[in-house]
Amino acid sequence: MSSTQPHARKLNAATRRAPWILLAPFLALFTLTFVLPILTAVGSSFTRVTRAGLFGEEGVTSGFAGFANYAQAIGDGNFIASIGRMLLFGIIQVPVMIVLATILALLLESASAKWPGLFRAAYFMPYGVPGVIATILWSFLYVPGLSPIVDVAGWVGLDLDFLGADTVLWSIANIVTWSYAGYNMLIIVAQLKAIPNELYEAARVDGATPFQVAWRIQIPLIVPALMLTTVFSIIGTLQLFAEPQVLSKVAPAIDSQFTPNLSAFTTAFAYNDYNVAAAQAVLIAVVAFALSFVFLRFTNREDS
Repeated sequence: MSSTQPHARKLNAATRRAPWILLAPFLALFTLTFVLPILTAVGSSFTRVTRAGLFGEEGVTSGFAGFANYAQAIGDGNFIASIGRMLLFGIIQVPVMIVLATILALLLESASAKWPGLFRAAYFMPYGVPGVIATILWSFLYVPGLSPIVDVAGWVGLDLDFLGADTVLWSIANIVTWSYAGYNMLIIVAQLKAIPNELYEAARVDGATPFQVAWRIQIPLIVPALMLTTVFSIIGTLQLFAEPQVLSKVAPAIDSQFTPNLSAFTTAFAYNDYNVAAAQAVLIAVVAFALSFVFLRFTNREDS
């Protein structure tokens, strides 16, 4: 009896260690690529670098700056304006994209849908195109002289300017919607496939129309997927970078601080003020977290 106890203790110890051994590669990678950069950015946002001499040849020192970098970031009118611009962007673009993704998912999962696998792949395909390439492709449809849409509109007397100061934001919204609607659609499709067939059979017995099935059965049961895709879209809106940066080459209305990420990028690599750029990055993350939290609290309250 006594000889089996040490063996049992060793077995229990090995059993307790096994999950951590299996998780160790992921935890190491997660720490190096996610936790450590965040901690570094937060630490840098509270640091100020002072260079002695005209070009810093007499030495560089760093010290604790308190909230000075944050005050400078908040005092930058262009940075605050970029956040406001993205909030307007999200208020319009996110609902449009989620509604479009939901309609596509419902159509593909309807009983009368033909070749749903083919169309799912076709709608998802734009997500596989990198944002830089997608923006270049769409720029050929936006730039006058290259765009067949602008040329055809000119023939009928319409003056379309996709890259003007009042329209370029919505031209970017079109690119983002084209790129991510299929991705969100697949998340919603996955939730639709989890709905039990018994509910559809009961609805058919009761004589429900396809619209009634979608409105009264499917949409209420895919609310978790809709919430998830909306939160992802809110976070992605404040992270918008590649599309406006590439489109700025042909759109004078897009300046170097058009979006919050562009503003932080410019502060870091054009003005060489990495500490203020870190503060801007932290503020972007805080705003994204706050908006996601408010959205989740509001939707949970509505559900309750």
